[in-house]
Amino acid sequence: MRSREVGRLRAVGATTLAALLLIPLAGCGDDGDGGDGGSGDGKTLTYWASNQGASLEEDRKVLRPELDKFEKQTGITVELEVIGWPDLLDRILAATTSGQGPDVLNIGNAWSASLQATGAFLPFEATELQTLGGPERFLGPSFSATGAAGQPPTSMPLYGLAYGLFYHKRLFAEAGIDSPPKNWTEFVEVGKKLTRDGRWGLAIEGASPLANAQHAFILGQQHGVDVFDTTGKPQFTTHHLLMAVQQYVDLMATHKIVNPSNAAYGTAEQPIGDFAKGRAAMLLGQNDAVGVLAAAGMKPEEYGVAPIPIIDPLPPGGRRVTSHVAGINVSVLKATDNRAGALELVKFLTSSEEQRILNKAFGSLPVVKDAYSDPAFQTPLSKVFRDVLANTAAPLPQVPEESRYETTVGGAMRDLFAKVASGQPVGEPEIMAALSRAQQEMDTGG
Repeated sequence: MRSREVGRLRAVGATTLAALLLIPLAGCGDDGDGGDGGSGDGKTLTYWASNQGASLEEDRKVLRPELDKFEKQTGITVELEVIGWPDLLDRILAATTSGQGPDVLNIGNAWSASLQATGAFLPFEATELQTLGGPERFLGPSFSATGAAGQPPTSMPLYGLAYGLFYHKRLFAEAGIDSPPKNWTEFVEVGKKLTRDGRWGLAIEGASPLANAQHAFILGQQHGVDVFDTTGKPQFTTHHLLMAVQQYVDLMATHKIVNPSNAAYGTAEQPIGDFAKGRAAMLLGQNDAVGVLAAAGMKPEEYGVAPIPIIDPLPPGGRRVTSHVAGINVSVLKATDNRAGALELVKFLTSSEEQRILNKAFGSLPVVKDAYSDPAFQTPLSKVFRDVLANTAAPLPQVPEESRYETTVGGAMRDLFAKVASGQPVGEPEIMAALSRAQQEMDTGG
C-alpha cells in the first residue's frame, strides 16, 4: 500500500472494518437508478481506482485511454472513478453493506485479508488464476499479499511498491562518505557524520502510525519476531518487538540523527521535502517517492538508492527483510452483475502491456515478471527496488486484525517520538509500557 496518503484512513477504517465483520453483507451491483453499482447490462463495468499519481485528475488522464482501449477490445464500457486514499477504505466498507458498489476496485494490499474476511469479494479459484497466467507469473512476494493463507485469494497484485534507502550524493561527498551504509551499525555511524551544520542524517514520518508500524514490522522481521502468532493472535510485548521499536525510536532518542521536529511529520511528503532541500541526507522511502522528489526539483542524478540496512549479524531466527510487500491489488465484488466482464478487466490490467504502461506512469513496479523487459524498469534505481520487492520483502500479516496493529503499535510509536521531541526520556521501560497498552487495546477491542 502507498505510504503517502493514508493518515486518517487507518484511524477510521480499522474500527469500521472490525464492526463490519459482524454485519450481514448486502449485495452490490446495479441499484436501478444509475448509482455506484454496475449497470447490469453486461456491457458496462464500474471501476474504483485508487489515487496513484499527483492528483485524481492525473490518474484519470493515465487510466482513461487504457480503459478506452479495453472497450475497443471487449465491447465493455468502464465507468471510472478515482478515489483518494483518505476516503477509499470507508467507501469500500460502505459498498459491501449498502449494495451500492463497483464491479472492480483497487485496494491496499495490506487490507487483503481484512476485506477477504467480509465475504464480499470474489475468490480467484484455480480457473480464474489460470486465466491470468497462474500464480507463478506474478512476483512471489506480491502474490503473497493477496489474502489469508490457505484460502483462495480475493485480490490480485496490480502495482508494486517497496522501501529503499535514498541517499543524497552531494551531502555524502561533502562528509567524505563514498557509498551507502551496508548494515545498521554503519547506517547509524554514517547518520552521525551527516548530522552537522544544521543538517540531519535522516528524515522520517514520526507522526505517521502507518509508517511507524511498517518499520517496526521490517525491523521485527530482522529480529525474528512475528507481530501475530500462527493463530492470528497479536503478540506485541515480545522482547524482540521491543528491540525493533527501540532500534527505530533510538534514531531520534539516542543517536540523534533525526530532527526532533520529525515527531510531527505525519505524511511522507514532509521528510521527502527535507531530503530534496538538503536538510536531511537520507530518507527511508518507497519507490513512488521518486515522483515527489522530481516535483520538488530534485534530479535523479542527485541521489542514489540502496536497500534499507540490515542488522549484522542477524540474531537467531532473524530474516533478511528490508521492506514490507507494499503495493496495490485489484479485486472484484462478488455481487457484480458482470462477473465475466469484471474478470476480463482484471486480466487486462495485469497484462504485460498494461503493467508496463501503468507502472511507468505511476512510478510503481510491475507485479508480473514478464513486464520487466521494458527499459524503464532496467534503470539502476528500478533494479534496486525490484530486487528488494522480489527477494527481501515480506508481506504484512495477512490476518483480519492487521489494520489494528498499525493503529495501536504505530500510534504508540508516534507517542514515543512525541515524548522524545518534548525532552522526556524514552528507553526500554517506556517502550514496553507503550507496547503493553497497544496489546491491551487489541485484547479488549479498545
